[in-house]
Amino acid sequence: MIYDIMIYRKISIMETNINLKVDGEKYINLAKNTILRERANIQNYISNCPEFLTSYTPLKVSPDAPNIIKTMAKAGEIADVGPMASVAGAISQFIVENAIKYNCKNIISENGGDIALRTEKDVVVGLYAGSSSLSYTIGFKIDEDKANNGYGVCTSSGTVGHSVSFGNADAVVVFAKKASIADASATSIGNFAVGAPEDAINKCLEKAEDIEYIDGVFVVMGEFAGKIGKIPQIVKTDEKIVKTSMGEYFDMI
Repeated sequence: MIYDIMIYRKISIMETNINLKVDGEKYINLAKNTILRERANIQNYISNCPEFLTSYTPLKVSPDAPNIIKTMAKAGEIADVGPMASVAGAISQFIVENAIKYNCKNIISENGGDIALRTEKDVVVGLYAGSSSLSYTIGFKIDEDKANNGYGVCTSSGTVGHSVSFGNADAVVVFAKKASIADASATSIGNFAVGAPEDAINKCLEKAEDIEYIDGVFVVMGEFAGKIGKIPQIVKTDEKIVKTSMGEYFDMI
């Protein structure tokens, strides 16, 4: 596969806005179909179980629930949050996993800062942390061994975007094999970003220690940052390149 011929598209379907870089055009249509199917599964389940939409705590779901519902519920249970905390990461994850079933070798799906990927080459994921001076200046290099097996990088913020957060972190970035778990965990950890920056970051990192199935966490609050676990190599990024690269978040090297 020649990486220069990968294509980039924005896909917007109702509240779902995907930045997608992928091997070929056929996977764009596949991604659209995946979004439509999984959104329908979520909406249909909510119509029968409204609490799935509103709960801030983990929920049990029916044994015959669609796979995406079970995936979101499991992520919420792991991170101790409601299932909808993982919705963006779960949709990205399902886009990538479905493309892999059709022999896609390289795909990166970003959904509101929540990334699922599978590539045969190293990937740099750029950091966006609102008004912090770290925004667009550093990134995380996902090595090809991790990327080739599928990986998730998800960000929660109390100062950027529309996601619900009870904390004030500019960015809580979680790294995990599954984007659904990374997404739910980022929300859970971000809820502890309360108080003075240094204290808030320490609270977040303490919470991160209690969550299974995540590799590492990087927290930014203003001009302060902290990390825990095994996070990817931090690299410098060029602001102009990061802002104009596909999705404004990531690129392959």
